[in-house]
Amino acid sequence: MRNIIRLALLVGLTLACATHAEAAGDVVKIGVLNDQTGMNADLSGQGSVIAARMAAEDAGGKVIGKKIEVVFADHQNKADVGSSIATQWYDKDGVDVIADLPFSSVALAVQEIARQRQKIVLFSGPGSSDLTGKACSPFGFHWTFDTVALARGTGSAVVKSGGDTWFFLVADYAFGHALAKDTIQVVRANGGKVLGQAIHPVNTSDFSSYLVQAQASGAKVIGLANGATDTTNAIKQAHEFGITQAGQKLAGLLVFITDVHSLGLEVAQGLQMTESFYWNMDDQTRAFSKRYAERMNGRMPSMVQAGVYSAVAHYLKAVAAAGTLDGPAVAAKMHELPVNDFMSHNVHIRRDGRVMRDFYLFEVKSPAESKGEWDYYKLVRTIPAEEAARPEAEGNCPLVK
Repeated sequence: MRNIIRLALLVGLTLACATHAEAAGDVVKIGVLNDQTGMNADLSGQGSVIAARMAAEDAGGKVIGKKIEVVFADHQNKADVGSSIATQWYDKDGVDVIADLPFSSVALAVQEIARQRQKIVLFSGPGSSDLTGKACSPFGFHWTFDTVALARGTGSAVVKSGGDTWFFLVADYAFGHALAKDTIQVVRANGGKVLGQAIHPVNTSDFSSYLVQAQASGAKVIGLANGATDTTNAIKQAHEFGITQAGQKLAGLLVFITDVHSLGLEVAQGLQMTESFYWNMDDQTRAFSKRYAERMNGRMPSMVQAGVYSAVAHYLKAVAAAGTLDGPAVAAKMHELPVNDFMSHNVHIRRDGRVMRDFYLFEVKSPAESKGEWDYYKLVRTIPAEEAARPEAEGNCPLVK
């Protein structure tokens, strides 16, 4: 009897696996892996899932005769959780490509998992420049922004406008340290001085002790080498403590439109930041953002969410051109094809996986300057892609010879 039961279980398992394999073979599965409930949920979260689904729909819902399916999961901003999900997706669930991945430690871990399996991974949410540097992969594409572009945009502009002494508040994880390092290099290269830094835990609610150190340093500029709720909390508390009113300037090195929306123009006005996308730039950005907002209760997309759409759309074009889901073949087509969408113009992908696009230095409008909800930015300067990006030869990427 036991042998009969074992045989029945084995047959059932075999049939289940065969059915799963058959189903997986009929589907192109896109996995959006990000923060669904935590500090990065506003700038990525469900908005990125919606953006990926829009890209799938705009591709016709099918590619190479296979239905396109979008799945998502919450990595909780933890590298071990993200690694576990990515491994499960790639090895057992038939996921062909993973997109978004805010939080650099998660992104770096998934980059290695994808490399080992020759699977494509599309980074819109993380900022670490190591993704196209020492940790680069032939299957990884850094789509939307990185710490070098942020530093060369905001850092350079602030120093040139007179902010020549800096104190940094640094979030204690890969992105925060990379952003501080890259910005410090830019500040010094432009003749500025760094008077100190304070390292804080991720997702900090009380910045009082760190802001006291920054205030005591006498630096003209307090550089916020953090992101998401850490950035907004630091800005709110600096305003409450009268630090900005007393003359010190805040430099938000990674600020999203969702952060400005949360802060309000009264608090955020005058803040300068560097982004690769703003919904109100031109007819194309407005058209996409209007469609997106209709699905997101009027919320406009962050650059991360717009980047997810762009990356997924380009991936699907590459799959169609390659006629296969094979990782190396699709990666080759992604490099070969021009990136044509609403985000940027004349975009191309370097050998290290860095998507070369222009960046924009924005300044937050005052309440009097804004014409309505989400009308938050005025353009200060366009930063050409070659100026914003680290030179390919300086990244120590093994793919660059």
